Amino acid sequence: MIKGIYTAASGMMAETWRTDTIANNLANVSTAGFKRDVTVTKDFHDLVVQRISDGQGQPVIGRMGAGVLVDQNYTVQAAGSVRATDNALDLAIEGRGFFAVQTPAGIRYTRNGAFVENRDGELVTQDGYQVLGRNGPVQVQGNSVVVTPEGRVLIDGEERDQIRVVAFANERLMAKEGNSLFTSGGQVERPATGTVRQGFLEMSNVNPVAEMVNLIASYRAYELNAKVVQTHDELLDKAVNEVAKV
Repeated sequence: MIKGIYTAASGMMAETWRTDTIANNLANVSTAGFKRDVTVTKDFHDLVVQRISDGQGQPVIGRMGAGVLVDQNYTVQAAGSVRATDNALDLAIEGRGFFAVQTPAGIRYTRNGAFVENRDGELVTQDGYQVLGRNGPVQVQGNSVVVTPEGRVLIDGEERDQIRVVAFANERLMAKEGNSLFTSGGQVERPATGTVRQGFLEMSNVNPVAEMVNLIASYRAYELNAKVVQTHDELLDKAVNEVAKV
């Protein structure tokens, strides 16, 4: 019975983690470039159940599960919908690719193209991180800013730079750092196949209806595991306080 409590408790802990992940997805449903996470779980190693020795050895009765644990939070890199903003500094990538930005911790990558111009005339993220081009931070100071599908930056009709849009061999190895930023996971940059759209933003790939369904399912699974813990607790109470009297 004690093992039953541990098994059910592990299920409650896993569903708590899953619920937190879903809640974070829903909180970022309107965040440009956000990628939803999925909690992946796995079983503990099964236990071999053997009959107590009765002079004929210890034959195996079967195997018993020992609960579940969270293996990882998997980030779904599927593209979100693209929304027109008519802002010349808003950029979206159609297809594979990430914008490279300079942060205090090093170069990071994002699909959030909600950029602005800082006081030095540089293209930066909402957090002030410089957007990188082939010549370093991208300069956008001028009367007219045009970004071509190849990422070339034209200021007042003159090409000044090309935005650094890169891809990676395995996007699953990329790790989230918050604020729609990713690390490369130790991978080498390669040319991206996606194209840049000026005046558009890629929204999150979170489907709020699907996430609400997942939230309800996770909550019900938590309730079932809690009920199992309660039932085992009642059985232990009877075993200790009633059976022991016989």
